[in-house]
Amino acid sequence: MGRLFGTDGIRAVAGEYPLDPSTLFKLGLALVRLGLQKIVIGRDTRASGVWIERVLERAIRAEGGLPDLVGVISTPGVSFLSCSQPFDAGLVVSASHNPYHDNGIKIFSHDGTKLSDQKEDEIELTLMDDTEIYRMPAETFQDWEDELRDFEDAQVSRYVESLKSAPGRALSGLKVVLDCANGAAFHVAPRVFSELGAEVIPINLTPDGHNINLNCGALHPEAMMRETRERGASFGVAFDGDCDRAIFSDQEGCLVDGDHVLFMLARYFKQRGSLQSECVVTTVMANIGLEIALRQIGLSMVRTKVGDRYVLEEMLRSGHSLGGEQSGHVIIRQHAVTGDGLLTALKISEMLLEEGRPLSEFRKELRKFPQVLLGLRVREKKDFSAIESIASQIREAEDRLRDRGRVLVRYSGTEPLIRIMVEGENQEEITRCAEAIAASFREELGA
Repeated sequence: MGRLFGTDGIRAVAGEYPLDPSTLFKLGLALVRLGLQKIVIGRDTRASGVWIERVLERAIRAEGGLPDLVGVISTPGVSFLSCSQPFDAGLVVSASHNPYHDNGIKIFSHDGTKLSDQKEDEIELTLMDDTEIYRMPAETFQDWEDELRDFEDAQVSRYVESLKSAPGRALSGLKVVLDCANGAAFHVAPRVFSELGAEVIPINLTPDGHNINLNCGALHPEAMMRETRERGASFGVAFDGDCDRAIFSDQEGCLVDGDHVLFMLARYFKQRGSLQSECVVTTVMANIGLEIALRQIGLSMVRTKVGDRYVLEEMLRSGHSLGGEQSGHVIIRQHAVTGDGLLTALKISEMLLEEGRPLSEFRKELRKFPQVLLGLRVREKKDFSAIESIASQIREAEDRLRDRGRVLVRYSGTEPLIRIMVEGENQEEITRCAEAIAASFREELGA
């Protein structure tokens, strides 16, 4: 049995190990046995979400725990509830940006942060105990599609009110396109922006269990960008399935990613004295242009491994208040301890209204170096540094770029993918380098 936890919890095809009913039941028992008695549970809008939620609920109750089922709510919403109420832990049933047939489990501690590697290891050791009490009774599980969109209004409203306090002002005068990805944001995002006075143009907010992230949301923002431009909106924003990330469009229909957002907010917070340090935390995937731009306004930048949990760990360790990822996870510590796409969109809204300038002007102030990102499915995650044909292609790209760019090759922590990033001054050159590395992986490890 391989390690269950990746960079963002447990993730797999729903119904298959480790998201089969038996393993899920053992997970619920293990959490209570490790002292987590009162547990809040939320989910996104996948077809498998309800039965997974029910298996976890049954297991927690069987061991004497107290589960509180919220239904559809975002990942940051569960983080908020787990730390603002007397819960021992929070569970999110979601596979984030993955397609509907996948699902996953994210676990938050009582302070709203994701579990440490050490705590995850404790859970895995407990799951390895295959005694009879941990066996799930043989049953047939089905999708409860009529409950896919259900949520507990009182708990969701608590989260909504916390979000509405973040901008510190009304949003009257803004016209915003909200791409809810047919996911967990479908009932919250339009409500928050509307109640704050913005004119809202919502798209992709009719989840059916199978259309979450389907040609929409943060990984497919094209429709949002087009709608923003054609409808004359102030900006557009696309969330992913569990709404812990956000990708933006300016009023011209141009993409604004996490690197742009970190630079904009860092400068905005610094000007208002709300940046707790002179440093922004991001990951190895951040464009080198962000580092240069931050340096020009007197700020430094620290890189971590990919994953917002590692960004937060560094923020907490060193006392930084802003961090995030190019993919759109942004952590604003004065408001939250996890990435929250809605919160990010609200702070961008505040910035635009306070500064009185369009988003396109802010976007153009960050000069990004050309970057190629490739993802290739692999049949196994071997140590590619020991495979000479792959290692030699990586070395060749590094030698060619030297101090004019970067090469980063890593396995995904949540999917059977190798991710290749090449960055430099010349688009054609970095494209050739990236494609050569991808070809070597395809030949040696391609699925």
